[in-house]
Amino acid sequence: MMQVHHVTVSLGPVNEREALRYARCDAGDIQVLSLLRECEREMGAAQARVCYMQLPCSVTEKECDFGLFSVASRDLAKNLQGCKSVILFAATLGMEADRLIARHQLLSPAKAMLLQALGAERIENGCDAFCAQMKAEGLQLRPRFSPGYGDVDLSVQKDFFRVLQCDRLLGLYLNDSLLMSPSKSVTAFIGVEGE
Repeated sequence: MMQVHHVTVSLGPVNEREALRYARCDAGDIQVLSLLRECEREMGAAQARVCYMQLPCSVTEKECDFGLFSVASRDLAKNLQGCKSVILFAATLGMEADRLIARHQLLSPAKAMLLQALGAERIENGCDAFCAQMKAEGLQLRPRFSPGYGDVDLSVQKDFFRVLQCDRLLGLYLNDSLLMSPSKSVTAFIGVEGE
């Protein structure tokens, strides 16, 4: 029986250049960098919570079948070509990051903008850390591919949430517009090679 796994991933150091890129700010601006570092201290040592499941996959030119659901997509099929299985995963920083951003939206819009960017860097860092853990277990992985990328319809989020039980395991919810809450969250397919 296929099982949903749940782990907490420690994040690596903040990539300030990447956070500033998300904020569309100049990395050479000392005032912006100082404010970003203040945001880093305020956000603290974030961790990503992840739930995931490995499923078999069968890929044709324009469809991917995972047994529990299928996705019509040439782009995803190209990404998963040659893979015998796929990891479905969802990751989140949790509500605290959203609360912190909301708290500063009225008090300091500049700080709120940098916290948004820092949250984006932190969740991407968490996804990278999760993939590194999977690779350490000997898996050869393809690049992550999320619902909404290329020709993969965003409605595929519903399948992720149903299969992974994101609400119960992560406190992660999907609204009617297919947006996730908490907002600093990611869902993705990861093709597994060589099985």
